[in-house]
Amino acid sequence: MTDPEIRSLLVRIADALERMAPPPPPTSQLEGADAFVWDAETAQLTPVPRVARVELELLKGVDRVRDILLENTERFAAGLPSNNALLWGARGMGKSSLVKAAHAAANRDVAATKDRLALIEIHREDIESLPTLLRTLDASGRRCIIFCDDLSFDAGDASYKSLKAVLEGGLEGRPQNVIFYATSNRRHLMPRDMIDNERATAINPGEAVEEKVSLSDRFGLWLGFHSCGQDVYLDMVQGYVAAFDIAIDAEELRRDALEWATTRGARSGRVAWQFVQDLAGRKGVKISA
Repeated sequence: MTDPEIRSLLVRIADALERMAPPPPPTSQLEGADAFVWDAETAQLTPVPRVARVELELLKGVDRVRDILLENTERFAAGLPSNNALLWGARGMGKSSLVKAAHAAANRDVAATKDRLALIEIHREDIESLPTLLRTLDASGRRCIIFCDDLSFDAGDASYKSLKAVLEGGLEGRPQNVIFYATSNRRHLMPRDMIDNERATAINPGEAVEEKVSLSDRFGLWLGFHSCGQDVYLDMVQGYVAAFDIAIDAEELRRDALEWATTRGARSGRVAWQFVQDLAGRKGVKISA
């Protein structure tokens, strides 16, 4: 084979290898928006022009956890040490609403897009693609909150191990410009019967249980949300009604709100919001969230 033929062959090999290599992380994906959804199949970030959220001031009955999460988020935005956060507890008490509201509050007085926090939602079923997402965000340099709503793991699901390594303890570790917020109904992210089964069947029950529950230890902040009483529920309703300027007699509002909660069999922020939506519709008032 002649020298020109060898050079031509090497060029073709190099071109083939370049085509096979994965493309570099796209750093421009985080431009033009403050919120994105991660598409694991295409490894792309889809901008969310308008986030469905409520204002921080409208979240009632969660004052302590609200202040803690907001302070943690503001520290992260300022480049100061901050923690991954797990928001766990009762359904409908504003866990995901608080994450979105804290993100918006931290960006309230920041003008330049590059200096604003980005909120990146990753779906539970895409957790195994988290390392790819982290490489993309690390290359961008923009400070980002990765948010997973309703995070939990069932028996036989081993993807929690990859999440453990990503949060803390992995060789690469979490990029300095990324923090992870998750919500869950379960404090340890796994059902109680799954943990109890490990105790009953494992050769070393203590080690087996530690393996299962140590994932939640990767979150520096555990913020608990608990079912609310009648007074807090009514405060939530009254806060929404005042914010959206819905005209209604106080006694009528109390009676209708309590009847609504009774028919739902629960009192929570979600139930309060659903009642106010129904009330606004009956009163002909347009509201948005």
